Order: sequence, then C-alpha cells, then structure tokens
Amino acid sequence: MGLISRRNAGRLLLAGCAGALVPARELLSVTKINSVVRGVQIGAQAYSFRDLPMDEMIAAFRAVGLGECELTEIHFSKPYTHGPDVNQWRLDAPMSFFKEARKKFDDAGISLSANGYIFRPELTNEMIERGFLMTQALGLDCMTTSTKIHMVPRIDKYAQKYKIMVGYHNHDVTSDPEELSTAESFERALKGTSPYARINLDIGHFTAANQDPVAFLREHHARIVTLHIKDRKKDHGKDYPFGQGDTPIVEVLRLLRDNHWKIPANIEYEYNKYYPGLDTVAEVKKCYAYCRKALES
Repeated sequence: MGLISRRNAGRLLLAGCAGALVPARELLSVTKINSVVRGVQIGAQAYSFRDLPMDEMIAAFRAVGLGECELTEIHFSKPYTHGPDVNQWRLDAPMSFFKEARKKFDDAGISLSANGYIFRPELTNEMIERGFLMTQALGLDCMTTSTKIHMVPRIDKYAQKYKIMVGYHNHDVTSDPEELSTAESFERALKGTSPYARINLDIGHFTAANQDPVAFLREHHARIVTLHIKDRKKDHGKDYPFGQGDTPIVEVLRLLRDNHWKIPANIEYEYNKYYPGLDTVAEVKKCYAYCRKALES
C-alpha cells in the first residue's frame, strides 16, 4: 500500500469514518472511536499494521474505524535499534517515550488494552522488569507475550510485584514441549501461578494445532485477557482471509456476544504472507466487516 509520508504523519491523522485527513490541532476534540459491536469490543493487534511506523499505524486504526489496540513491541523498538539488538533498546528506551505514545492514542480516540512484550529466554531479570516498567508508563495493567513455558514463573514474580496481568500467547508448534500451543500446554504453563498469569488466546493458531477454541473459551474465559482473531486451516495449515479457513471465528465472536464476556477480540492480519501485494488497511477493513456481520446476524 502507499505509505503516508513521515512529515504528514506528524501533522495529520486519517479520520476513521470518512477517510478524510484531520489536522493534529483538532485531535483534542476527536471523538473516541466506538468499535464495540453488540457488546463485543473489536480491535486489532498493532502487528496487523507492522508495515507502518507508529504515527501511520495510529492513522490506519482510525481509517479502519477500530477503537481498541493491543500494542506490539515492533512499533516501539524500531526508532531505537538497528539490527537484532533489541535488548539494548529495552534497557535504554526512556519511559517518557511510552508516556508520549499513550498520549498519541488518547488524542486519536483509540483505547489501549495491552502492551505486547516478548519475553525471550535469554532476557536478564532487568530486561524482564523493563517490560513491566514500560507497561506501567503506558498506563496499562495488562501485557501479552510469546515466551517459553519455563519462563512463566520468572515473569509471574514481576507480574505480582507490579500488579500487571500477563496474557500468554499460543502458537501451533506442538512438536516443542516448551511452546504454548494446546490446552494441555496452557495447563502446564499456568499451574501454580498467581492470578496475574492469564491467557492471550490466538484462535487461528489454536485451530492450526488441532485444538477447539470454542470449547477452550467456554472453559477458560475468566482467565483470557485478549483474543487474536485470524483464520487458519487445521493440521498446521496456513493463514487465509477470514471465512476461508477452519477457524470458528463466527462461533467465537457470538460466544462473547451471547455470554457478555468482556474480552477484546483483536484482529491479527497475517494472511498477506501468502497473498503478497495486498493493501493492509483495505484488508483489515474486510476483517472488521466480517466480524461485524458475524455479530450483527
């Protein structure tokens, strides 16, 4: 897709409903975007807009009409690091940067639900704690992460210290006993943990791992902080546009609606890996329209 220039991104944001450009001086009067459909909060993982820098990512949320965002580390680390040394950025990034970022979302009328931070096994305790400090600076009480099962007790100590929930994210790598991928692996990971240890259920990956996201949601909804909504085939199948895979997106969304479970359902747009050349904003709009139709039917 064509990118907004960095110069314009600092001055302009896309208006969500009409697609018009809004001068930054008017942002203080921007109405909060409402993307709650039949009681279900539809938002997006910011990773869906990984091809855009932060200001343009925020503009994209407005263009699609999504009022809730689950952050991803990539939009923070890029200005501070070159190459793979993201760990040094974690130690050096000033907390003022995250406070300023929160203000950008507030001014754009977009709520934040969680801060994504990857707890890799090689992280020192200082680097683990920095993730909580960043989340605190963002004014949030929830994080989401991809990590290994043996890391959960280390992370949980800091979750208790800072009183910040951590939603552990699953993939479909069932061959690795250290990966969160199945209902059984979630049970092992969370056994003996504090109430701050939660679940960030990716229903697409769960389906690809031949698991049942509907049954899991019914049983564990009280511990789930966010859902990632994507469509994949079973048996480790690839990502598809919504409605073309095996993931029960409609059933999951209606389960949230009918039971009044206040769990954000965050679109995670990834199928462009298999369909190159797609316009990110246009495709996320299609994902949102699919979710709306499922909930309004």
